[in-house]
Amino acid sequence: MSLRKDFLWGGAVAAHQLEGAWNEGGKGPSIMDVATLGGVNVPRRFTSKVEPGEEYPCHEAIDFYHHYKEDVALFAEMGFKCFRTSIAWTRIYPTGEETEPNEAGLQFYDDLFDECLSHGIQPVVTLSHFEMPLALAHKYGGWQDRRLIDLFLRFATTCFERYRDKVRYWMTFNEINNQAEYERDWATFGDSGFLASKVDDPERTMYQAAHYEMVASALAVQAGKRINSDFQIGAMIAMCPIYPFSCKPEDVLMAHKAMEKRFYFCDVPALGAYPANIKALWRRRGWNIDVTDDDLAALAAGTVDYIGFSYYMSFATRWEPENVHYDRNESTGKVRNPNVEASDWGWQIDPVGLRYSLNWLTDRYRKPLFIVENGLGAYDEVDADGSIHDGYRIDYLRRHIEQMELAVDEDGVDLMGYTPWGCIDLVSAGTGQMDKRYGFIYVDKTDARRGTLARSRKDSFFWYQRVISSNGEDLG
Repeated sequence: MSLRKDFLWGGAVAAHQLEGAWNEGGKGPSIMDVATLGGVNVPRRFTSKVEPGEEYPCHEAIDFYHHYKEDVALFAEMGFKCFRTSIAWTRIYPTGEETEPNEAGLQFYDDLFDECLSHGIQPVVTLSHFEMPLALAHKYGGWQDRRLIDLFLRFATTCFERYRDKVRYWMTFNEINNQAEYERDWATFGDSGFLASKVDDPERTMYQAAHYEMVASALAVQAGKRINSDFQIGAMIAMCPIYPFSCKPEDVLMAHKAMEKRFYFCDVPALGAYPANIKALWRRRGWNIDVTDDDLAALAAGTVDYIGFSYYMSFATRWEPENVHYDRNESTGKVRNPNVEASDWGWQIDPVGLRYSLNWLTDRYRKPLFIVENGLGAYDEVDADGSIHDGYRIDYLRRHIEQMELAVDEDGVDLMGYTPWGCIDLVSAGTGQMDKRYGFIYVDKTDARRGTLARSRKDSFFWYQRVISSNGEDLG
């Protein structure tokens, strides 16, 4: 098997989903601090401020802020080579507009990264993982406003300078292409800080916001390289391949056009320019998106080193005769794929789709790839003796790792590492639930906020430990 000797096995989380301590250490409120508890069929809501009587799961989360030493020790016991997390923007700049950073926030991440490094674990850090300062969403409408470019660049530069000798692997924006579902408040507020339901043309607004984000990303890449030329700075997308429902030519073309729209968010940071299909879409819509010559120069000069991506599921789509422009709506243009199973939350389980994705990304970008999220959200039961037998999670991960290894062995994919999502149970981003669990480590807490926060090892903990120690040879 040909996984590189320095393959980055590890796990992935996001600050707002596990840290808690939402108003400690000088931290300001982020957009996720006003996200309510949802459920399988109950969308999370965003309130304008923290309201009495509302349930905000991220306020405590699993209290990693106070438990990180214990948790990092468990990651080390599994053999992690890396740990992917994010830096909460509002721990460093509470409103996003301060001229000086918050030292207590900077020190927290110093301590966390030092703890990781003391165990031989490399931090892999995302700068923006749905954690925009709430003040910027209110004052500027989030990334609708060009002024956020400089504010983000200040935040990024502060982090690069502070952790230049502790963090080598960075990503700018998490799953920036989620906002392709521009009709959903969750998709636009999480990625760009504006509510789709509150703007006149959410699709155009999304393209404008995404442009400012991608310029900010490119400028951050350039700043990071000036600070430490050894930095590896990547883009990060949600990779959900879109299949044609049938081999009917119209279905095939529909799927192709859908992939163009969903992944231009990676084309720009990886290749340094807008693809012709997106510029043609803007012309057809009659939009005058604010794109300057300086912006285009920045995009060309600030391309990323690698592509990080999440992979959970695949989609399928079908052409309808009235769709003369083959213009798929991301929210309504999905059809059920009868050839794959689905999770309790309706996510289609498609291990072969991971191999397909690795090949597709390699063919398109010719850059190293990094699987920075993959996992199964499921209900876990604790037996009377405290054991948690999560064979379904092991089966899911095993089947995906097998396809990952085939992509490397048989297809020649250049793969840097693999960090399954939610290596420790945490708050679900989509639903706010604790009962939707991903981790190798069980956290004693429920949706009803009951529990001790005690940590315990699931069966998958010991399985993943063997996978890492064998560099992926032992998947049994």
